Amino acid sequence: MEITHRFVTTNGIKMHVAMAGEGPLVLLCHGFPESWYSWRHQIKALASAGYCAVAPDMRGYGQTDKPEAIDQYTMLHLTGDVVGLVEGLGFTDAVIVGHDWGAPVAWHSALFRPDKFRGVVGLSVPFRPRGDVAPTTVMPQTDDAIFYQLYFQEPGIAEAEFERDPKRTLSVALLGLSGNSTPGKGAVGMVPRNGGWIDAIAPLVGDLPAEITEDDIDFYANEYKRTGFRGGLNWYRNADRNWSLLAPWAGAKVTVPALYVVGDRDLVVRFPGADKLIPNLRQFVPQLRETIMLPGCGHWTQQERPEEINAALVRFLKELN
Repeated sequence: MEITHRFVTTNGIKMHVAMAGEGPLVLLCHGFPESWYSWRHQIKALASAGYCAVAPDMRGYGQTDKPEAIDQYTMLHLTGDVVGLVEGLGFTDAVIVGHDWGAPVAWHSALFRPDKFRGVVGLSVPFRPRGDVAPTTVMPQTDDAIFYQLYFQEPGIAEAEFERDPKRTLSVALLGLSGNSTPGKGAVGMVPRNGGWIDAIAPLVGDLPAEITEDDIDFYANEYKRTGFRGGLNWYRNADRNWSLLAPWAGAKVTVPALYVVGDRDLVVRFPGADKLIPNLRQFVPQLRETIMLPGCGHWTQQERPEEINAALVRFLKELN
C-alpha cells in the first residue's frame, strides 16, 4: 500500500502529512528529533487493518510551517494543530497516538477535546499531571551538569551543536537512546556544562537496532540539513509557559480509553518521579486499558519494535470499535 503526501491548512499553518488507507482516522504524532517518517512502519500496517493512518510533520518540523516566535509552540498551539487537522482531513473524530514529545500532545489533545479524540495512545512518555511549580525550577542541575531540557532553553546553543553535523547528531541520538546502547553512568539526561548534548551520549558501544537502517538516518539527516533544529527545540522553550497556560486543567484527568507503551531501557523510565508515576498512571487516566513494558527496548519505541507496536495499536483500535 502506497503512502501519499498532502498539505492541510490548520490552526493558521500549513501542515504536511503522510497518509494511507481508508476508514476511521488514526493520527500519529512524532517527537524530537524526528518527523512523520518515524511512523513509516505503522502507516501501512494501520491502513492494512482498515484505518486511515495519518502522520504529520508536526509544527516546526519537516515540510510543515515553522513560525519564528518561540511562543508559537505552546501546548495550546500544538493541540490546536491536531484538532484542526481532524476537521481539515474531513473527519469528525480520531484516535490519537504520540511518541516522545508527540505523546504529551496526544494526552493533552484527549484531555482538552474528548469529543474529538475517542482514544489515546502514548509511547515512551506517560501523561504527567500539571505540577505545583514551573518545570524548569525543579529540573536537576549540578556544578558540572544540567538537565538536557535546561540546556535546550537558550536559543542558538543546541542549534549550533546539532547543525554542525546533522548526520552525526541523528546517528548518536538513534543509537545512543536505543535499547542497544551502553547505559551511561550517573544521573539520566544530564549535559556537561563544558560540553554538549552529543557529548552526554557519545562515545557509544553497540549497533543500531536492526529496524533502523543507515538509509533511515540519511532521511532524517537530509531533512534537518534543510530545516535546522530550531522548530523542534522551541517546543522545549515553552515548558514554563505551558505550565502557566495549563492552570485551568490542574487536576483534570484524561477520560477517554488509553494505552501506554514504553521500553524498559527507555531513559524516560529513569526520569525523576517516573518510578511512581508509571505504576499509578490509572489515577490520572482512569480508562487506561493497559501499560505495556517492552523488554530490551529503548526510546525509539515504534521504530525499534514495529511489529509489537503495530499489534498493540491494532488490538487497542479494534477494542474501541
